[in-house]
Amino acid sequence: MVEFTLDGKRLSVPEGTTIMEAAKMNGVPIPKLCYLKDINEIAACRGCVVELEGMEKLITSCNNVVKPDMVIHTNSPKVRAHRRQTVQLILSQHDCKCATCVRSGNCTLQTLANDLNIIDLPFKERFEEMAWDKNFPLIRDSRKCVKCMRCIQVCDKIQGLHIWDVVGTGSRTTVGVADNNRILDVDCSLCGQCITHCPVGALRERDDTERVWSAIADPNRVVVAQIAPAVQAAWGEAFGLEQKDAPVGKIVDALRRMGVDYVFDTAFSADLTIMEEGSEFLERFKKGETKTRPMFTSCCPGWVRFAKAKFKHLLPQLSTAKSPQQMFGAVMKTYFAESIGRSPEDIYTVSVMPCVAKKGEANMDLFYGEYAGHDIDAVLTTRELTRMIRSSHIDPSTLLESACDPLMREGTGAGVIFGATGGVMEAALRSAYYLAMGKNADADAFSNVRCTREQGLVEAEFAIGDSVVRTAVVNGLSNTRQLLERIDRGEAGYDFVEVMACPGGCVGGGGQPIHDGEELADERGAQLYYLDKNAALRFSHENPDVQKLYGDFMEAPLSHRAHMLLHTKHDVWELNERFEAK
Repeated sequence: MVEFTLDGKRLSVPEGTTIMEAAKMNGVPIPKLCYLKDINEIAACRGCVVELEGMEKLITSCNNVVKPDMVIHTNSPKVRAHRRQTVQLILSQHDCKCATCVRSGNCTLQTLANDLNIIDLPFKERFEEMAWDKNFPLIRDSRKCVKCMRCIQVCDKIQGLHIWDVVGTGSRTTVGVADNNRILDVDCSLCGQCITHCPVGALRERDDTERVWSAIADPNRVVVAQIAPAVQAAWGEAFGLEQKDAPVGKIVDALRRMGVDYVFDTAFSADLTIMEEGSEFLERFKKGETKTRPMFTSCCPGWVRFAKAKFKHLLPQLSTAKSPQQMFGAVMKTYFAESIGRSPEDIYTVSVMPCVAKKGEANMDLFYGEYAGHDIDAVLTTRELTRMIRSSHIDPSTLLESACDPLMREGTGAGVIFGATGGVMEAALRSAYYLAMGKNADADAFSNVRCTREQGLVEAEFAIGDSVVRTAVVNGLSNTRQLLERIDRGEAGYDFVEVMACPGGCVGGGGQPIHDGEELADERGAQLYYLDKNAALRFSHENPDVQKLYGDFMEAPLSHRAHMLLHTKHDVWELNERFEAK
């Protein structure tokens, strides 16, 4: 332990503790803008300076450790004056139109400026202007960038993609797409982790809310929405609701109040995905196709984009099953449309997702009869959903639990856990066991595949009859790259691998509510596992609405019609094609 004095109090902390961490441990929050623990500790913003007795210059607290008998002042006149001037300089190069910024009220720079009572700027304002394709699902506003370098570090260290870099020289030094490329010319996975780790509004998702409002207002459109389980685990955070007070039924109520015609839970199409993907895995496994290389899940569009860009030789190993989002759209414009006597052209499908990559995935084509269009017409992130609720002047406290619409109302616990890392694998193994053995295993028999954000990778083996299934679950694209390289070198062998691009899975997706400096994926995932544990049905193959869909329309998993509507070819589309506004 190291003893020191902080703002007049004698304290002790473990050796090696930074001044910032020591202060936080003792109830003194030091302002910061660029700092992210273990990711970005470069002291670029200078907002966290403190005064150390015996030193003339102020020092940064984020990357200096406490030493014996230090006397530290975190809020002296010298510190306040320096901090205030630093923030004023940053603001002089930041577009301060907070009223039209999606991060207003949730912006670290805005909070710093308010706390320092900055009303006027003594410095001349100068904004950086860089062109950007506004049809791309990820938007960068150079006028708001504070050069904190967080996006660079997150993309490099967590995802290993190196999309962002320092560009320019001298006074023109800034952050941009690496090698001065356009965003359309690089292999961005659209994971959105740079968005959720940006302290200001310099990075955001393309806003598609107005397109949805227009569809709702169109009397010739039947607007059908789906809600991903990971959204349920997080949407209440934006309104200060506890998870127990923010069930999916209240989102259903909110969407209906907005004017959406039909609302469903993506847990239904997750169950449908399991029937197709689980059946496909069993088929490949029995044929011996997984002995040399595994079958990979295909539910995560960020992972699919990564595979297409970096590991094209593995594309044949991906499941051909579409993601739950896309399966939902295909079923809505065929089976559901016919049930209500409407044509596919009349159906406008909206997905509420925790993900930015889903906006790119929505470009996937759907052909059915005379219809040639898309499975999904618009994708809203969790953040866009909460903005729509606010713009509708809906008081969250007045929302009531409302059931989803019939025909595709049921969802099982297996479908719910899709949003957590390991959930797809666990759900698939539950049904694969049944399909192979003709009976259910214990619902928690495959829980060893559950993987936290910090773990990153989990390996497990399971006996199904006389066979052993070798599995791996990985989250985060840097972890994924390492795993795939091991597989390519023959150092690791599996039959079935689940990949989630975002650390912690969909619950930690790039479209989720932002809490600066906090990672809530594991807490949100725990909520999904709680819902699964308490679900009336926990096996996808027991979903009565899925059974009815096969009986009335799809015939059976992997049938000709199922292949036409619920499966795809991963090599028939280019990474950044068709990002036009729809």
